[in-house]
Amino acid sequence: MKEKEKQKEILPLLDFSSLVLPFYTQALVKLGEVEDPISQKKEENLEFAKRLIDLLDLLKKKTEGNLEKKEKEFLESSIYQLKMLYLKKANIIKL
Repeated sequence: MKEKEKQKEILPLLDFSSLVLPFYTQALVKLGEVEDPISQKKEENLEFAKRLIDLLDLLKKKTEGNLEKKEKEFLESSIYQLKMLYLKKANIIKL
């Protein structure tokens, strides 16, 4: 990487959302909601998306009682949004 490119990189915040957002974003990619940054195509992989959602559920379970109110709400909202999209894509529910 060139020196100028290194300077442009932005470090993620050192907070709880920085743990959640990579899983959330990747799940959106696997649900076909956003383009894959590598292939630049929208493609679905529902099995992979479900695994990412399950990982966020596991994070929620393992951090129970240790999150601030805003962190808990952010995590729960992220999981809920992804689950609703998954259920729609998997034709389990119609929205």
